[in-house]
Amino acid sequence: MNNPPVLISEEKIRQRVDELAAQISSDYADKGDVVLIGILKGSFIFLADLSRRLSIPRTIEFMAVSSYRNTSVSTGAVRMVMDVRSNIENRHVLIVEDIVDTGHTLKYLIGILGSRKPASIRTCTLLHKAESAEVDVRIDYIGFGIGDEWVVGYGLDYAERDRSLPYIGTIQPDDRA
Repeated sequence: MNNPPVLISEEKIRQRVDELAAQISSDYADKGDVVLIGILKGSFIFLADLSRRLSIPRTIEFMAVSSYRNTSVSTGAVRMVMDVRSNIENRHVLIVEDIVDTGHTLKYLIGILGSRKPASIRTCTLLHKAESAEVDVRIDYIGFGIGDEWVVGYGLDYAERDRSLPYIGTIQPDDRA
């Protein structure tokens, strides 16, 4: 099987992650320890690269949620598969996502984590599909805006394939089944 065509190159991703890390480090410079919450599975590569480039104290937690159920279309219904393990009360939280499209997952996460009384919640996503939004949700840090194409690589997958590509590529889901 051929590799998907490149939408965002490895070099552009590296450059943008550097820019995001500089901005986040500046914004949190006086906040103390920040809890980065990576949303599995898709965010793990982005979270690792972003975390290594930050100049602020941070800890890392993970959550896993699902809204796709092995299809190419989000159901809109979000369910938690794995929760964070530490108490986030009075701590600054940065949710790190791979992609925000409809906004349902991020809205759900903000609601769940907000109920735990953190000092603040901000959001960061590598990719944003603004034209796919179904709910209004605040995104504080956006890597790249993209159109309504299916993307893989740099942690994102289709049916658990292509996560390890070092770039963001586009596919037609029917071609990858």
